[in-house]
Amino acid sequence: MTLISFVVPAFKVQGYLRECLDSILGQPFGDIEVIGVDDASPDDSGEILAEYALRDPRVRPVRLAENVGLGPARNIGLDRAVGEYVWFVDGDDWLVPGCLPHVADRLRDTAPDVLIVDHVRAHWNNIGTRSAMRDVFPDPPGATTFTLRDRPETLKLLHTAWNRVVRREFLLERGLRFEPGWYEDVSFSYPALMAAGRIGVLDRICLNYRQRRTGAITKTRGDRHFEVFVQWHRVFGLMDRWHVTGLRPAVFERMIWHYLTVLGNGDRIAPELRAPFFAQMHADYVRFLPPEGYPVPPGPEGLKHRLVAAGRWRTFSALREAHQAGEMARRTARRARRRVTPVVRRTARRARDLALGEYYRAELHRPIDPTLAVYAAYWYRGYSCNPAAIYEAARRLAPQVRGVWIVRRDRVATLPPGVEYVVAGSREYHRVLARARWLVNNVNFPDFVRKRPGSVHVQTHHGTPVKVMGLDQQRYPVGAMGMNFAGLLRRVDRWDYSITSNSFSTQMWERAYPADYTTLEVGYPRNDRLALATAEDRGQVRAALGIAPDEYVVLYAPTHREHLPGWRPPFDPDRMLDVLGPRGRLLMRSHYFHDRERHPRGPAADGVLDVSAYDRVEDLYLAADVLVTDYSSAMFDYAVLDRPIVVYAPDWDAYRVARGVYFDLLAEPPGAVALDFPGLLDVFRSGAVDDEAAARARTAFRSRFCALDDGHAAERVVRRVFLGETP
Repeated sequence: MTLISFVVPAFKVQGYLRECLDSILGQPFGDIEVIGVDDASPDDSGEILAEYALRDPRVRPVRLAENVGLGPARNIGLDRAVGEYVWFVDGDDWLVPGCLPHVADRLRDTAPDVLIVDHVRAHWNNIGTRSAMRDVFPDPPGATTFTLRDRPETLKLLHTAWNRVVRREFLLERGLRFEPGWYEDVSFSYPALMAAGRIGVLDRICLNYRQRRTGAITKTRGDRHFEVFVQWHRVFGLMDRWHVTGLRPAVFERMIWHYLTVLGNGDRIAPELRAPFFAQMHADYVRFLPPEGYPVPPGPEGLKHRLVAAGRWRTFSALREAHQAGEMARRTARRARRRVTPVVRRTARRARDLALGEYYRAELHRPIDPTLAVYAAYWYRGYSCNPAAIYEAARRLAPQVRGVWIVRRDRVATLPPGVEYVVAGSREYHRVLARARWLVNNVNFPDFVRKRPGSVHVQTHHGTPVKVMGLDQQRYPVGAMGMNFAGLLRRVDRWDYSITSNSFSTQMWERAYPADYTTLEVGYPRNDRLALATAEDRGQVRAALGIAPDEYVVLYAPTHREHLPGWRPPFDPDRMLDVLGPRGRLLMRSHYFHDRERHPRGPAADGVLDVSAYDRVEDLYLAADVLVTDYSSAMFDYAVLDRPIVVYAPDWDAYRVARGVYFDLLAEPPGAVALDFPGLLDVFRSGAVDDEAAARARTAFRSRFCALDDGHAAERVVRRVFLGETP
């Protein structure tokens, strides 16, 4: 028999589900199954479960025709489970590496009905807070089991389903199921503890309880939080039916504690609902108060209990407001003490910056220009990428929109003829940023830019991610040195739209940049040119670069290593040319971060052409017969052309540890793989660059990442964002 059945419900967790599944399947313990329940999720959660099932027979996906909610979805997984034990893990949480052998050993050694494991709250800002385990059990019980009557303090552990592993036959014998509605854990976890003959505690952190910035019900206001009362009524109903004695005072105290927790969270109960919520608390206090009383907590918590008992809402509310005001005053005082008045250097540049700041703030009070769209790319490096493709489509489909580009002064000469622009940092720059209706960028605009009501910010991004991005970089501090994540989130909160090229990008951006924007999963506008390119287009580009029609062109485009500034992968152009032969040509392009370091190698006649300063990378893709890259998003764009791609990853092990990656590029490559330079040369010598195996890998890669790049992505963006059309 399988030891543990994991039941993983999935609803709107596409950004986190891969991490959850990987954390289970990657454990050094294999006697498990994973039942993934797609609760009619409107995102790609179901597709992710199906994808994992194809790769790992331990994954059994279930797709529901309609959304039933977390509790019923868990029941459906439970009905399909065959394991001796069941562990309900939510799709946005994840297991701690290496924890499962310890869980399995404890289950086999003690045979508990319920085994409670420790956890941490993993906040979105990479801060972890411990559970109450240490407070409840200052002396861990160890490998012993007990009943709830023996250790009633167990009730003070968090009452969730995911921090306990439950014997399946025990659930079936007692008829324990999850009830529908919010707070479904209440009417499952407490009865399970009351009915269990053997409770165990594993004093080891086994699960990361994700505290999401957006999307969690604990951050969702509404009257559905009143469903907590229904769940607690079920708990007391079961106690009466089972004739449970001796535990009522402790359970009652937990109920009032939980009600106070829900009411005290300003993200849950709106101000107009607090008085009715308190009234129901008082009614339940009177209804379920044990005849023998209960242990009222000391101090301020006890005062809250007494006010609930008396039904004194006005006093309760006034004390709560006074406490909040006091806390705010104390925080203000602490900030004031920490604040150090800076010494202002009265230079001409400082005065100019101050004047431009004042000008920008004044322009914010003028009406938004209903026809103005501002475009930028790569920190004002010029006219390129997705914003350029959207700009061109808007000129064709929405000519009433006036497009203005922001560029650095040293990049003005690179703009195509007829493109209206302003120079970054100028007075005109501040004016268009303040008054534009649309702001389109593939990176973030500066921190001083304010999101005005009525303005629309479009984040196009500039690649499908291999390396981790955004908040996920917090786990890889070597690659995130100097990053201000709070500032990043303030910038992300300005987004109205996030453009993605495939469902994988949608999932990763949702996790890396949690905010309330709308995702437009439409393909990458910059790839429209690649999808629609003809042989004539390719010939023109090659002629402009001085490349003959019969030359065999390899484009080498490595990515930037933030954690290793100045480092370059080992690559010898002359040895590569020797392997390519007399008709070989090598194009070498550095990352755009190095745009001020670009120095041509020399005349193109030697077979090597430095194309780092070439602005339209799409032209280089068209010219090339093969792309050689490492962890760059270039591979996803180039794959649109269905030409050979070679992954050259000489520092793969170090890179994924220091910088972090979203998927195993060596296990799912777009073609042949080389881990050192001699291996790269062998790929070309042997013909592996485009053999049958490489072609199969490229086909699978294209199916996963390039399906939406059909040549009309920019049009889809323009119709939705500028013309308000809904597909």
